[in-house]
Amino acid sequence: MVSIQNLSVEFSAKSLFDNINYVINRKDKIALVGKNGAGKSTMLKIIAGLQQPTSGSVNMPEDTTIGYLPQQMETSDTQTVMEEVRKAFSHITKMKDTLELLNTELAERTDYESDSYHKLIDRVTFLNERLAIEESENSDAEMEKTLLGLGFVRDDFNRPTSEFSGGWRMRIELAKILLRKPDLLLLDEPTNHLDIESIQWLEQFLTTKAAAVVLVSHDKAFIDNVTNRTIEISLGKIYAYSVNYSKYLQLRAERLEQQMRAYQNQQKQIQDTEDFIERFRYKATKSVQVQSRIKQLSKIELIEIDEIDTSHINLRFPPAPRSGDYPVIAENVGKCYGEHQVFDHATFTIKRGEKVAFVGKNGEGKSTLVKCIMGEITHSGNLKLGHNVKIGYFAQNQASMLDGELTVFDTIDRVAVGDIRTKIRDILGAFKFGGEESDKKVKVLSGGEKTRLAMIKLLLEPVNLLILDEPTNHLDIPTKEILKQAIRDFNGTVIVVSHDRDFLDGLVEKVYEFGGGKVRECLGGIYEFLEKKKIDSLAQLELSKSHSQEKPISSAPKEQVTTDTPKQNTSKLSYAEQKEREKLLKRLQKKVADTETTIATIEDELSAIETRMADGEYDAELYASHENIKKRLDNAMSDWELATMELEEFTSKTNPDSK
Repeated sequence: MVSIQNLSVEFSAKSLFDNINYVINRKDKIALVGKNGAGKSTMLKIIAGLQQPTSGSVNMPEDTTIGYLPQQMETSDTQTVMEEVRKAFSHITKMKDTLELLNTELAERTDYESDSYHKLIDRVTFLNERLAIEESENSDAEMEKTLLGLGFVRDDFNRPTSEFSGGWRMRIELAKILLRKPDLLLLDEPTNHLDIESIQWLEQFLTTKAAAVVLVSHDKAFIDNVTNRTIEISLGKIYAYSVNYSKYLQLRAERLEQQMRAYQNQQKQIQDTEDFIERFRYKATKSVQVQSRIKQLSKIELIEIDEIDTSHINLRFPPAPRSGDYPVIAENVGKCYGEHQVFDHATFTIKRGEKVAFVGKNGEGKSTLVKCIMGEITHSGNLKLGHNVKIGYFAQNQASMLDGELTVFDTIDRVAVGDIRTKIRDILGAFKFGGEESDKKVKVLSGGEKTRLAMIKLLLEPVNLLILDEPTNHLDIPTKEILKQAIRDFNGTVIVVSHDRDFLDGLVEKVYEFGGGKVRECLGGIYEFLEKKKIDSLAQLELSKSHSQEKPISSAPKEQVTTDTPKQNTSKLSYAEQKEREKLLKRLQKKVADTETTIATIEDELSAIETRMADGEYDAELYASHENIKKRLDNAMSDWELATMELEEFTSKTNPDSK
């Protein structure tokens, strides 16, 4: 479908890509991997047509549609969420306008036998069929399902987009791209702004409904679940395998090992041959053998070993000054915005040297509690920092707060004080900003490079309480492992806010779960936490509302606890209210049953037409009917999913114990 041919890109006489060739097929799910700065985002921009290569080309059929989600983008804030998302279907209006023009031209033409006239008829026929398929979709149901899958609730649909943070606006843009159903999806770090529940939904969408996908992500679990091909960019070259990332690593290691063995064997053969030639060069009795060996040597094709990028950052946090025994003590801490209670009655103690995780769905208060600890916002209850606590804070948007017009060196030079200023070049070199790299402007750095630069600022002054809010966003997989080891080795106290299960594994010894306005503690690492919850992923944690396994971190009196989460008692409802609820329940149940009946009917139609096709009956009209029925089935499935979600939502509200 898309062919990349002899692609080369140079920046300031430095080669980023060197004569790269590969093909993206119609059903490919490709993980584009490599170290920060290797050129992954640049590659996506070139395929999307937003950037031109130095040489080479990207070729694709003329009618190929592309959806591109960059790491950062400018978004408009003039409409509601639903109005903004509805723009995803603007291509239908354009299609109708084009069809009207073509029909007008068709009516005016008289050269009925010409090739151009027949091509015009074919074009009109194609657009009519495409339009019929597009208009058969239930666009409102698709929009609703997509927004719900990406973490929005129905109350959000009519809110202005200006009320949402940058991360949520990126979700709106992602929804628009997914709803367009392009032939090729280009996604640059799509999980950075998603919680795990939304990541799981996106995985399901990409594997079952998307066509071709090329994505950049440093979430190992995500790319393993979605992709079936891996293309690594390293030192200007690419290495492609038709497997997911984890299997690719195994095959890549085996390939390098085989290359090394073959190279060593060949080098030994060459050395033995050269030794023979040197030993018998001047002996007349061996002249024939010597000449034969010389010819043999000249015909050897030298085995090359793939060049490996062995550069890595050298990350080590400075020794932590000693703090008091309890750096953070919280007693009945709560935070509300107006009438919205984010969390309440949070009571916990973090001991010196502990490494803990804050986990939970977006919007449940993880970053809010961090801001309370930092003293950036007011709160209820009592929150005390221990003696001599010095905080090092890495905010979720730390990288985006850098001044793009400054150079890498100036960024650090402006915040460094004392003797550390004499070591700036050494520090930058340890973070792979050595030589000319330190003179780059921040605005040209990749997302991962900006994150590394922001991390340097954190290292300039010794601290004993590290608070890291989503520190792995934009970091490549090897750098994440280096950061993880540096945190392990740090002798101070650490709070990590993260959705990355692999990153937290083996790093934290205590987990705080945020959800339902509460903060709950679980002793042990992330997998012990999951085991206690009797679930196998954090996504299931976020779907679960039952907290009976863990002790609540609340010292509120029992009377308060019971009144915080009142249960609806249907026996206290009036007769009229009970009847109304029963009526609504039956209506929702009937809606689910009706959609199931519709699905069964459409599946029968689909089976019948596929039987005809299997018997050899195959023409354009039959193909169009087949596509129409498949679209109707997709729409019916969407209706069923929405109806089921509404029924479950109603049931959970009226009967909390059923959760």
